[in-house]
Amino acid sequence: MTENRARAGHVLVWEQAEMSTDEGIIPEKRFGTRHYIVFMLFLGMANAYVMRTNMSVAIVAMVNQTAIEKESELLDDECPDTDYGDEKDESQDGEFIWSTSMQGYILSSFFYGYVITQIPFGLLAKRYGAMRFLGWGMLINSVFAFVVPVAARQGGAGWLIAVRFIQGLGEGPIVPCTHAMLAKWIPPNERSRVGSIVYSGAQFGTVISMPLSGLLADHGFDGGWPSIFYVFGIIGTVWSIAFLWTCHEDPVTHPRIRDDEKKYIQQSLWGNASVHIPPIPWMNIAKSMPFYAILLAHLGQNYGYETLMTELPTYMKQVLRFSIKTNGVLSALPYLAMWLFSIVVGWVADWMLTSGRVNHTWTRKISNSIGQYGPAIALIVASYTGCSRALTVAILTIGVGLNGGIYAGFKINHLDITPRYAGVLMAFTNCSANLAGLLAPIAAGNIIEGKPTIAQWRIVFVIAACVYIFTATFYNIFASGARQFWDNPENDEPQKPSIEAPTHSEMNGSSAGNGTSGTLVHRTINEHQS
Repeated sequence: MTENRARAGHVLVWEQAEMSTDEGIIPEKRFGTRHYIVFMLFLGMANAYVMRTNMSVAIVAMVNQTAIEKESELLDDECPDTDYGDEKDESQDGEFIWSTSMQGYILSSFFYGYVITQIPFGLLAKRYGAMRFLGWGMLINSVFAFVVPVAARQGGAGWLIAVRFIQGLGEGPIVPCTHAMLAKWIPPNERSRVGSIVYSGAQFGTVISMPLSGLLADHGFDGGWPSIFYVFGIIGTVWSIAFLWTCHEDPVTHPRIRDDEKKYIQQSLWGNASVHIPPIPWMNIAKSMPFYAILLAHLGQNYGYETLMTELPTYMKQVLRFSIKTNGVLSALPYLAMWLFSIVVGWVADWMLTSGRVNHTWTRKISNSIGQYGPAIALIVASYTGCSRALTVAILTIGVGLNGGIYAGFKINHLDITPRYAGVLMAFTNCSANLAGLLAPIAAGNIIEGKPTIAQWRIVFVIAACVYIFTATFYNIFASGARQFWDNPENDEPQKPSIEAPTHSEMNGSSAGNGTSGTLVHRTINEHQS
């Protein structure tokens, strides 16, 4: 698409929050095609996290615990012992004799496959489209779930590690490709709630996976634990086929979308839908402070979240002598709180935008502050709760619940600053953040090794809180909700054959299927500055 850029005294600008309402092209208030896409992406995210977490439940039933020589567990004697919350179910022993370290290799094998495919799939999705990579990747993940029991029984731990690694490779596209599809389907004023809904599928999947996996392990077929992978494998396969069959890359290629909805999306996403996407502006991205704000917020999020969800339960076991993991309801509470709160924050954030009272930048900063300062305070408070078990559980739930604010904060911010390269940026930040998340258990392990006292654990929690506070503050200083100049379609190289851009009046009278990418809004420099 080419345009005459020699507009004397005028510049071309776009305003994300007002684009759709300027033209009066608001679709009917009913369930649209984009809502179906959101629903499918939500289920895809839930399915992805089911596949990530079901092994942690299954491996308990797979391993013969009584046959393993256990190391003596260090416990702190500052808090009194309890006769509840620490029951051990020894009703059955598993069929495998795997050491604790081998179990760690098995559990982490999925993660390594997942991390190394983040950036490649982000780049491929930008070049070839995101929908098929997402659908086929999750299909590979789901199909290999059927192979898990066979690999474990016939090939042992080595084959099981290989299969879980392949599953991780298949799940690699889920985050960058989901982000890329949201950039093409969701208007700016709907991104907060839609992003929160889609990514809260992670918590929803975890809430479903943990109790259902436990139930299948105890009462399932083929020995119990294999039914976990068979059942979720079937669910994942059905979703993948349905996604590939019914979903499309963008509104332009969708054959059944209503004309008013297509026009609404295209005009809201001017410069994004059905246009040529030039090479990635690496140098501009490397110098972009809003990008670094998102990157640091993502790094801090994963470090703090890993501390909240993996180290705090360990603290409760070693110091408070109370295991939250033995109670299915309590173990699901933090995830449930985060799922519900993230949806609420998303709706509130979009209301703030549509009301015109708060712009994108401040909406993202406010939401992210709730999502990261809140857990930071919870970690600090938890380190001073002493031996109060009930209070610590409450703090864990509140802290993780408030963490849901990040979905309307930095998590969706990629789409604001660069709709066309959102998937690529998410691939980089998500890969880096997952690697940073590994530091949390490493740091905690070194600090508390040999002396799991309240004072040592307080250091762990305060460090995580400081990481949260620093990265959230950096984000508040440098983040932006405005589309960056290096993602301005007006600066793209002309394409051949050239197509003359429609005028303002032509766009108002054109049909939604004319292949254009949106209305060009012209304002004088003085008007823009005002």
